[in-house]
Amino acid sequence: MQITPPFGFREVVPLQRTHGVRLPAPGALPDFAPVTNAIPVSYSEFAVASHDYPIVFTSNDEGKTYAAVAVLGLSRGENLFVRDGRWEPNTYVPAYVRRYPFCMSRVRMNDVEQQQRLICVEKAYLAEDGEKLFDAEGKPLERWAPIEKLLNEYEADLDRTREMCAILADYALMEPFSLQASVAGGAPFTLSGMARVDEKKLEFLNAAQTKNLFKKGIMGRIYAHLISLDNFQRLLGRRAAAAPPAAAA
Repeated sequence: MQITPPFGFREVVPLQRTHGVRLPAPGALPDFAPVTNAIPVSYSEFAVASHDYPIVFTSNDEGKTYAAVAVLGLSRGENLFVRDGRWEPNTYVPAYVRRYPFCMSRVRMNDVEQQQRLICVEKAYLAEDGEKLFDAEGKPLERWAPIEKLLNEYEADLDRTREMCAILADYALMEPFSLQASVAGGAPFTLSGMARVDEKKLEFLNAAQTKNLFKKGIMGRIYAHLISLDNFQRLLGRRAAAAPPAAAA
């Protein structure tokens, strides 16, 4: 059995009903959260995440497939929404972070990916004295219900996100873009490797394509994404506020 851990996870193992788990304290963040400048967002998160973050698309195969991410910082290893180990108050915390240390993973058996998904947990969080999530008969305890609900809903939402990204790519709506900016007192920099929906291309879709975007709720996500790009200016403001004051001459 081979399980590839998701981004930010180190080593995950299938969750057993006999496991004890050291559940994170409220507000505690995984180690990867303060040092990542982008985090995946899913279909249902577009509306709420667009209030705080630029939502862009990325591709690892030259535009054949895309993923949606919220931009958290303007350079590698920078998350402008984490201070002193806590996420900035009154900003949306993506489900990718909130589900930790749990995830759902597809398993490979003899190099063949299985359709069934397993609930997994970061191995380092297993402990004999950890919290039990199931009773002696293997029945779920009350603490497990919201965790399982989040995992199942988020996984289903990721499938909808993949479908949305596939449709956007199939309709040739994506265009690459980069951001060139500078913060007072700092050198100019470029943020690249991103894609966005080209709004002008929407008017050239045929009636069936336009209807499909509305039917699947994708059109609303497109405009949430486009409006969210204004948040790059807010990121620049956060970067400037976090920069140490210039030394006096």
